[in-house]
Amino acid sequence: MGVNKKSSFSTGRLVLVVAFILIIALGVLYRLFLIVGPEGEDYREIARSRTIREIEVPANRGNVYSADGSLLATSVPKYTISFDAVAPSTENFTKYSAGLADSLSVMLGGHRLDWLEKLRKARSAGKRYYFITRNLSFTDYSRIKKFPLFNLGANKGGIIVETKTIREHPMGKIAERTIGDYRTNADGTINPIGIEGSFNKELSGENGFQLMQKFARSQWKPISDFNYKEPVDGYDIVSTIDVYIQDIAHHALLKQLVKYDADHGSVVVMETKTGEVKAIANLGRGSLGQYYERMNYAVGEIQDPGSTFKLFSMMALLDDKKVDTAQVFDSFDGTYKIHGYSVRDSNRRGYGKISLGKGFEKSSNTVIVQAVYDAYKDNPSQFVNRMNDMGLNKPLGIPIVGEGKPLIPQPTDKTWSSISLPWMAYGYGINLTPLQMLTFYNAVANDGEMIKPLFVKEIKKWNKSIKKFDKEIIHPKVCSDETLAQLKDLLKRAVEHGTGKSLYSPNFSMAGKTGTAQVDYHKGDNQMYYASSFAGFFPAENPKYSCVVVIHKPNPKRGYYGGDVAGPVFKRIAQKIFTDVPSTNEIVKINEVVDKQKLEYDKYTQLQANAKTVPNLKGVAGMDAIAILENLGFKVKLSGNPTGKVKKQSLAPGSKIVPNTTIILEFA
Repeated sequence: MGVNKKSSFSTGRLVLVVAFILIIALGVLYRLFLIVGPEGEDYREIARSRTIREIEVPANRGNVYSADGSLLATSVPKYTISFDAVAPSTENFTKYSAGLADSLSVMLGGHRLDWLEKLRKARSAGKRYYFITRNLSFTDYSRIKKFPLFNLGANKGGIIVETKTIREHPMGKIAERTIGDYRTNADGTINPIGIEGSFNKELSGENGFQLMQKFARSQWKPISDFNYKEPVDGYDIVSTIDVYIQDIAHHALLKQLVKYDADHGSVVVMETKTGEVKAIANLGRGSLGQYYERMNYAVGEIQDPGSTFKLFSMMALLDDKKVDTAQVFDSFDGTYKIHGYSVRDSNRRGYGKISLGKGFEKSSNTVIVQAVYDAYKDNPSQFVNRMNDMGLNKPLGIPIVGEGKPLIPQPTDKTWSSISLPWMAYGYGINLTPLQMLTFYNAVANDGEMIKPLFVKEIKKWNKSIKKFDKEIIHPKVCSDETLAQLKDLLKRAVEHGTGKSLYSPNFSMAGKTGTAQVDYHKGDNQMYYASSFAGFFPAENPKYSCVVVIHKPNPKRGYYGGDVAGPVFKRIAQKIFTDVPSTNEIVKINEVVDKQKLEYDKYTQLQANAKTVPNLKGVAGMDAIAILENLGFKVKLSGNPTGKVKKQSLAPGSKIVPNTTIILEFA
């Protein structure tokens, strides 16, 4: 019987195929053994990392409040909703898709049949990530996740939720640079600005994590409806800013910048006894001519203070018993020669022979320079060490990033010269920020106690206090009570009879000093410009607030003297506070302000957290009331200025909450 060669060849080829398949199978089994075996953890981790990922869930950033409980900065969550059309079972999709389409048409517009067709097409196409809508408020997000089908959750209902947080300033641009921000630059470096930057750790909270599963290229969805690790919300910051005073300061500064076509300026208002910064405005001119908060000039910009520094010269002279205010000096027709250099008065004819006190009132450079030079030329360290002793040679150490570093020449410096002392006497050759200058003036107003400016009162978690910030004393007594009394009288007379007399009003008392400094004078006339300033406190007899105003590069054709350019800002602030808010004169206990703030804060958090019916918002700050109502699903219409308190509401407290209902708020 012969051998069938064809059959033998086929059998051999079959054996080879089987052997090849067997080898592949053994290889697969070996790989599976490696993966599932005790040595396969690395392989399993690679598989998990490619299909399952731990996505960071940002914590809710804390709010920044004003001293009266108004919102200055808050995080508003925005939600994007998509649909995994494959996730729902056939039974659930058939049962609930029509209801979902109907609900989507009511919320987002469009016909319900169109929505139903879109949902069905997405399911037929096997789309795992069908876009529904974006930028939903929390109220709308809370509604949409209760819609038919979506209310079954991510795995059974197919709802996919993505959250992003937007930082908003409900009060607008007021104190924007001081409220600040916390930004990551393109190169990865951090740019902390203002309170937001300085207290970023407290505001940020602790992020959580959510396990996400990959179902398409670059598309992920949650594995479960709960987070793997829940985020911990950040703390709230209660600032010292008074919204009313801030508004006055902002607009008073803006008015003068426009009037004098100035480049930029700043104003700071401080509560005398506590050091709390009640207002801080920093406005610079943009390329289109508009003014906005470009940078924190009050905190970061150093310059020659000019004549406002003469207050320190008078303090040293009087406290060291070098002279008295009655001693007479010759102003030499407005020009005094010293070591080959000329010191000139703004009055080119001079003031003749006048007393030291009158020289301060008239802001005579020639008189002040003579007095200081004659008293300290043999021992300039006595003069300079007084500045060092009260800390004027060092930054204040405030919690706002970017504070300017002061420059106080020392007799031991290589750059010290024969004109260093006389130049310092009237505010040249030294550098201070407006806030540092204000801290010194506030010490005079505060019976000699120099305190660090305070920007934040408290860190809170809802109604629980985490940390309170009390005043911090820099120097307990900058000079004697006798000297303080003389300085206060000199500052009061400077307003009534001196360079600030245009600001005088019999209706309310002020004390302060004008300044008109030449900036970059060493660079020549083409680059030299004026900085107009005013520093002081009010009322003069029992100071409640101190204030500094500095305006850079006013148009010389319109004016540049401190009394004309910067002084009216100071006067406007004092006038508005004591005519529009007369109760300010009757404050006895500063702690009463804290109690009021606490009540406002607690009232807001309770209304926000516990509202099940229409809340009673009478007396609540406008922006807080709007936020509460919008979070409850109301549409809010306003009658009056929302920076005030709610006077009346159109829906009665205790009424049933009906989303999308319009409520009208009237403000006092």
